[in-house]
Amino acid sequence: MASFWQGLWAYRAYLLVFFLPIVLLPLPLLVPAKEAYCAYAIILMALFWCTEALPLAVTALLPLILFPLMGITKASEVCLQYFKDTNILFIGGLLVAIAVEHWNLHKRIALRVLLLIGVRPALLMLGFMLVTAFLSMWISNTATTAMMAPIAHAVLNQLQRAPNGKDTEEGNSNLTFELQEPSPQKTKLDNGQVHPVPPGPSEPTEQKSQEQLRFSQGMSLCVCYSASIGGIATLTGTTPNLVLQGQINEIFSKNGNVVNFASWFTFAFPAMVILLLLSWLWLQALFLGFNFRKNFGFEGRVQEQEKAALQVIQTEHKLLGPMSFAEKAVTIVFVLIVLLWFTREPGFFPGWASTLPYEDGESMVSDGTVAIFIGILMFILPSDIPGLTQDPEKPGKLKAPPALLNWKIVNEKMPWNIVFLLGGGFALAQGSEDSGLSHWLGTKLTPLQSVPAPAIAFILCLLVATFTECTSNVATTTLFLPILASMAQAICLHPLYIMLPCTLSASLAFMLPVATPPNAIIFSFGGLKVTDMARTGFLLNIIGVLVIMLAINSWAYPIFDLYTFPSWAHNNITTLCMGGQANTTTPRP
Repeated sequence: MASFWQGLWAYRAYLLVFFLPIVLLPLPLLVPAKEAYCAYAIILMALFWCTEALPLAVTALLPLILFPLMGITKASEVCLQYFKDTNILFIGGLLVAIAVEHWNLHKRIALRVLLLIGVRPALLMLGFMLVTAFLSMWISNTATTAMMAPIAHAVLNQLQRAPNGKDTEEGNSNLTFELQEPSPQKTKLDNGQVHPVPPGPSEPTEQKSQEQLRFSQGMSLCVCYSASIGGIATLTGTTPNLVLQGQINEIFSKNGNVVNFASWFTFAFPAMVILLLLSWLWLQALFLGFNFRKNFGFEGRVQEQEKAALQVIQTEHKLLGPMSFAEKAVTIVFVLIVLLWFTREPGFFPGWASTLPYEDGESMVSDGTVAIFIGILMFILPSDIPGLTQDPEKPGKLKAPPALLNWKIVNEKMPWNIVFLLGGGFALAQGSEDSGLSHWLGTKLTPLQSVPAPAIAFILCLLVATFTECTSNVATTTLFLPILASMAQAICLHPLYIMLPCTLSASLAFMLPVATPPNAIIFSFGGLKVTDMARTGFLLNIIGVLVIMLAINSWAYPIFDLYTFPSWAHNNITTLCMGGQANTTTPRP
């Protein structure tokens, strides 16, 4: 009997792929309507995403088969959803992130900030959180965590070892953390890729006090949590943000580019800062205690360990050498793309896009245009000062310096499957509109109009934050946002009032190691139990939802004009909204 269940578990993916479509067949057979056909496709994809019976990106390709066969949308129209402007923005933003990683600029930034902040326990934790969050705003949270975790462990090793006269420049070995298994660990990312995680030592070489262990746990968690928190601040910081922009542009095509880089940053950055500081206070209280004199290093009893830890950071920084021409060039390009994104259509003054062609009252240039322009520029700019240099492999022949980026590097580091995953979400939104499923959902959700809008948003945020603990945050937003858009139209509530907070809530994956790649990386280093992460992350989830509710009910109102139901959200089920019967439970100035 045991072997039977083991066989079922071993072949679970095959069984799910075979049986789930059959189990769901009564829906389209008993209700022969386009709405039911589309619901069948969405439920099937949702189950495949939740169970990961197929790779996430492969599941996202199913609309290309199902929608044309079911007569929902033409194949030519479905294909267009897989390379929209949002996908272009994602690719262009990642090109810049890849260049930053390739030339090690992110490590230089991290070490420089840590040298400025110092290594006193509370400030050290804050320093790692600030650096990790900032880097995660621009590069992937997985890459940020993979870089910051070894640095944190090396510093912890020096802080916690007894003074014994050893060379203070040691610290590459992690004596503080113990792997739960001696074999190398691997972590599965949201995009389906599997990357090895650097293993720690199989056995601790010295007995650590409970206080040291808790500080180590707090430092580990602060890295992965701040990586997830930092991504919410920018439109390109994490994929769910781009899913929201794409869904808004797909479902409400006349929205006037209401969600762009500048408007998102103005809304999300303050929320990120508040959540980051509250997370720091919570981690400090939980793992360092309330002895603030000791936490901020005022007792002066551990100066040798602090000097040793600082020496580790200084040594790592010295190993980078002086800033190269390529790093300077990437820094200039990075600053340029951020400035162009902010000043394209800032909202409070005419941006540079206002001087370029317009169509139907909208600029023909988008954030994606800027991202691709800068991305192509990095394939042109040299990585060294141009000059006549000899080719070391072919003496006597001249060689030009390589460009900042080449296609081999991009092809290795670009998560192409996320492009398909984004496209699958946009295809689902298009199919819901074409089949009438969105209209049907809207009519069924009208009773919610009597519920206060803040209560709706709060409950939905908790639901999404819970759901994203066991499902990819991209899949979560892809599934929820079209339904939320239909609900908002049905109850005459501004769609962004519930879509924005739910998108941010999809990044609140703090409780489980499998919830997000940064959690998995930190957990694989050892020293943590699932209960440690769950206990810490539970309250952090609640804090995150409360901060998001603060943001959406205060400064989000003037940014996105949430006071009234927008004209661009009207359809044939929102005629009552025109007559002033919009949900009036939202605060007004």
